[in-house]
Amino acid sequence: MRNFIAFILMMIVSVPITPASVMGREIAPIVSVDWLEKNLANPKLVVVDIRKVEEYRAGHIPGAYNVFHIALSPSRHGLRNELPWDDDLRDVLSSAGIAANSLVVVAGDNNWLCDRFSMTRVAMTLIYAGVPNVAVLDGGTNKWETSGKAISTVVVKPKFRKYRGKFRKDIFIDKIELASDLRDKTVIVDARERDYYKGNKKLNFVARAGHIKGAVNLPVCSQIFKQDGEYKSAEELKSLVEKTVGKDLSRKIVLYCDTGKEATGLWFLLTQVFGYTDVKVYDGSCQEWAEDQSMPMEK
Repeated sequence: MRNFIAFILMMIVSVPITPASVMGREIAPIVSVDWLEKNLANPKLVVVDIRKVEEYRAGHIPGAYNVFHIALSPSRHGLRNELPWDDDLRDVLSSAGIAANSLVVVAGDNNWLCDRFSMTRVAMTLIYAGVPNVAVLDGGTNKWETSGKAISTVVVKPKFRKYRGKFRKDIFIDKIELASDLRDKTVIVDARERDYYKGNKKLNFVARAGHIKGAVNLPVCSQIFKQDGEYKSAEELKSLVEKTVGKDLSRKIVLYCDTGKEATGLWFLLTQVFGYTDVKVYDGSCQEWAEDQSMPMEK
């Protein structure tokens, strides 16, 4: 029965995925616009439009709520794209009417690479807050529009529901924990593009060029998406993943980038699609690590 359910789910998403990715889920991690269109009437389904309010008002997926992604990934401790405080996150989810047993589809722009990772950043934040059934819309709202799906301009006001989900503190790792992991067999993955990993380039807010000592590189921006912004095939993605972190699904893996945002794209694939069980994101990433001169980096 479990294999049959996995097969059915594989047929209705745009990206073929492994059975491990859907075990324990009521919704596949990556859903197509066709699947979403067929399931909009599901009373448990919540479509979260994470674009700016003016973009949402101009036209959105029918029934979608608007929660601008910045509300779910604000600046914290002076760092970019950090987790909200738990109380603030509970308030956002309560206002959006999201419950721990909701089936949530995150839909955002697909115009720029950073927009694609806004979707996985929000999806990961929701999973952290205790909502396990979260999916991202393959191709985002752009794919919905170009596919000729119905567009609504009706602003949907969600019904307030006190959020009571249990937070998952095991998803993230801090600087001190990561520094201690440098001495064991943890696989540390830098999700940035190659020039940033090698130290040929750096962003202005990152104090030092290069990568965390011992880290390997999997550039998610250029490697996991097709030209149109949809995900590559499961076969291609699985090959990329296994070449970088191996096939042991229980191996401890830590991911980072410049701010923790791109790393969520890789975390989502590893944990929600391919079933790796011990994957953490270092949220401070290079912005925090490079600022501390005692933390080892190399080029």
